[in-house]
Amino acid sequence: MARKLPRKDVVIVGLGWTGSIMAYELADAGLDLIAIERGPWRNTATDYPPGYAADELRYRIRHELFLSPSQTTFTFRHKMSEAALPIRSWGAFMPPNGVGGGGVHWNAETWRFLPSDFVLKTHLTERYGVNFLPEDMTIQDWGVTYDELEPHYDKFEYLCGTSGQAGNIKGTIMDGGNPFEGPRARAYPNPPQDQPFGHALFGKAARDLGYKPFPQPSGNMSRPYQNPLGVRLGPCTYCGFCEWFGCGNYSKASPQTTVLPALVRKPNFTARDNSEVTRINVDSSGKRATGVTFVDAAGDEWEQPADLVVLSAYTIFNVQLLLLSGIGKAYDPAANTGVIGRNFTHQTTSDVVSFFDPAKFVFNPFIASGAIGMCIDEFNGDNFDHGPHGFVGGGYMGHVQTNGRPIETTPVPPGTPLWGAAWKKAVKENYQSAIKPGTGVHGSMYSYRDVYVDLDPAYKDRFNRPLVRITMDFHDNEIKQNKFLTDKFAEIFQAMGAKQVHKEYRKAPYDITKYQTTHLCGGAIMGSDPTTSALNRFLQSWDVPNLFVLGASAFPQNAGYNPTGTVAALAYWTADAIRSKYLKNPGQLINA
Repeated sequence: MARKLPRKDVVIVGLGWTGSIMAYELADAGLDLIAIERGPWRNTATDYPPGYAADELRYRIRHELFLSPSQTTFTFRHKMSEAALPIRSWGAFMPPNGVGGGGVHWNAETWRFLPSDFVLKTHLTERYGVNFLPEDMTIQDWGVTYDELEPHYDKFEYLCGTSGQAGNIKGTIMDGGNPFEGPRARAYPNPPQDQPFGHALFGKAARDLGYKPFPQPSGNMSRPYQNPLGVRLGPCTYCGFCEWFGCGNYSKASPQTTVLPALVRKPNFTARDNSEVTRINVDSSGKRATGVTFVDAAGDEWEQPADLVVLSAYTIFNVQLLLLSGIGKAYDPAANTGVIGRNFTHQTTSDVVSFFDPAKFVFNPFIASGAIGMCIDEFNGDNFDHGPHGFVGGGYMGHVQTNGRPIETTPVPPGTPLWGAAWKKAVKENYQSAIKPGTGVHGSMYSYRDVYVDLDPAYKDRFNRPLVRITMDFHDNEIKQNKFLTDKFAEIFQAMGAKQVHKEYRKAPYDITKYQTTHLCGGAIMGSDPTTSALNRFLQSWDVPNLFVLGASAFPQNAGYNPTGTVAALAYWTADAIRSKYLKNPGQLINA
């Protein structure tokens, strides 16, 4: 039987980006709160100092910063008619683990979504007509607009010290920035990072083709920076160990380098690590959360009572806890009813590998950071006329090669043997003169009726709880979108002077073994209608008003950008709603 702990004002489940932001904001409001994190506490100085942080085998290959599948996993299938099987080794995405969550190992690509992304269903229907959309596509408007989120995007960018070139300040298009972005109130806090030779050459070729390239907005510091909380970050050293790694230089924005140093000084904040929340507790009415139950590293079970519960775990774990706790009606794809588990999405990425004459081109890929490069946005969202192409959606594309690490980054021309002397010779000849962007084409994935998550009827975790079952496959719309974007991307490398361009299209069926991104979205989405969304526009549960659910699980569909900027902006938006509205009058903030 669980032992009961003293009551708190707030319990926060998960201490990544959203949990840290919410904890700081609510502690700042004077609330007594506790954060419970499944993984270990992580400190920059002791967990990934520069002396051994650049260990590709340890972090990239053996996944030390991530959840182990032996601890918990998911089952996967493509179709409802198939039997799902457990994932034994991570491939398509990497579930984070520990304090800081995905904010420790992310690339720090700090994007804002387009204004039209937040009103997607309305926008596309008005422009193309309802019959242009696939019949089984379930995209929705978010219930919140870009203009409402803009101050909160701004707050996150200044927390992080984002490096970039603004493209639209108060409606004025700025030279050198992204002309398609929504209006912003002010410039980025730091200028863009310096661009290495290959990235600059990509920008020139894109400009020559008539596009408007711009430096990728980056959470890697272009210069020393002190954020509004008084936390200092150092300039990036372009070491190339960002994605999959913690930054030992304090140069990459993460919870550890931006908000946690200020949060841990607050006397009304406490945290428990290595403790897994197993359910959200509700009262006899089922309409009020009373706290959570968790199990610590010793296997002891505890109950943490609280007046307010904030769920801020990784996307799929948010959904799992809602399903296991019986909060909200589980989605039924056959009947098309229910909300928990619906509109689950991932991303549609692809790449182009280009080979140049080594006598003329020396790119030195080792000079890099996690979010460095030049991008174009002409083919993202609805920035172009989809009418002639027969699909909707899009993505940014860019030369954003983030490393030249020796195990992972050994591009060789197609047809090269996979091992032996010929392979070694090809690696030597091409290492300095080949370009392999990380996720060069970063496409959207829209939602469909038959793509969802639920509880697996056969497989259970170590607590005897059902595993989450993923049912997912690509639809024709996404495959068409990816081919169009990949072909456009390849044209830029040809204009750079590549002697050979190899296109790596994203194809169906969805491959659970091949890495795309960790951007799983949906499953507990926000919206304006309780029959099609789990959360209202403030990320408050329609069913349990003292429960707020943060993170990409709230996205009705995934846009063609990395999600962290929007995830954090929504966290600030929700924190503001709690402080300015909920605490004054606890209860449902929206009367549907």
